[in-house]
Amino acid sequence: MRFKKDAPFKIMQITDMQEIPAVSPDTLALLNAALEAEKPDLVVYTGDQIKGYGVTYRGKGKELENAVLATVKKLLEPVTSRGIPFAVTFGNHDRQVGISNKDQFLHIYKKLPGCIGEQAKGIDGGGTCVIPIKASDGSDRDAACLYLFDSGTDAKGGGYEPFDKKIIEWYRKTRDFLREKNGGFVPSLVFQHIPLCEYYNVLKRVKKGTKGAIRAFRTHKNEYYLLGDTCRKGDMLCEPPSIPNENTGEFDALSEKGDVMAVFVGHDHKNSFVGRYGNIDLGFTQSSGFNVYGNRTKRGVRIITLREDSPGSYETYTRTYEELVGTKVSRPVYDYLSSKAPETVDAAIPMIAKALAVLAAAIAAVVLLVKFL
Repeated sequence: MRFKKDAPFKIMQITDMQEIPAVSPDTLALLNAALEAEKPDLVVYTGDQIKGYGVTYRGKGKELENAVLATVKKLLEPVTSRGIPFAVTFGNHDRQVGISNKDQFLHIYKKLPGCIGEQAKGIDGGGTCVIPIKASDGSDRDAACLYLFDSGTDAKGGGYEPFDKKIIEWYRKTRDFLREKNGGFVPSLVFQHIPLCEYYNVLKRVKKGTKGAIRAFRTHKNEYYLLGDTCRKGDMLCEPPSIPNENTGEFDALSEKGDVMAVFVGHDHKNSFVGRYGNIDLGFTQSSGFNVYGNRTKRGVRIITLREDSPGSYETYTRTYEELVGTKVSRPVYDYLSSKAPETVDAAIPMIAKALAVLAAAIAAVVLLVKFL
């Protein structure tokens, strides 16, 4: 990757397509329209490309690999057909299909034209890499840098795994190596799937009953939040950030030298915001897949623009299905119902409890009516 003289370097983040073999035409319509409108220099996929937990991927071994490859080819065709380079990391659901992230990276994504990035040495799995963006003068100087991290999967007993400390140490060594090579820290962006624990620090905790407040769970059980003051006009908080159960110090490492300008994640399909904590912007990007729950026609992609002459700054915005394609979708009933479904098991529990309470009250009322009539 290299800057062009007097031209910005444009990155498109696509996350949470979470697709099945019968890929939604709405997902492809969104991606094609966004790519045509923005013409990015690089596309970064930040996990849950496939619905690995679903029942639609059948078979074992090579048969299963070929089924996943066929789906990924369809999903990435809007990018590969345009000759746009892409990089990929993974979410909590990709490996649930029965193929490791390492094997998906090597035997599926690397088979497609334009796949860049090499798995970090000494790090398990796939989807952790560094992508330098070289200076436009043709030299070997790194003018900016992108890190992709595999942020893990579901934890046993619920929630999400702690962020891998091996990745934190690899990042520190890579950051310091690039500093020595380039005569200073290289302005960087981080992309991963699961949000950092510090994402709650860009939100505003409010009282229960506050209009628009979102209820949180697990480590923030029974707390309520709105977007914080550093978030931007048009940002959306529609579900609580689903963070790891344990904080292993990722944010502290990223913030300690000032090289990382921002982190961009996916994972929570309806959220789309950028807020600042300390010296780092923390950004959420909404999902783009229509075969899984999402924020209806507010599904979209994120654009991040870097400029070589001011590498310490960047610009970002999202493009949605609604503005690029329209308000009609191919399965409106499914789209509506899935948008109302609980986002996680934690969110489902109080909904189920409430439904059972209503059912119990109805049964009690019937019993009383029978008794007294």
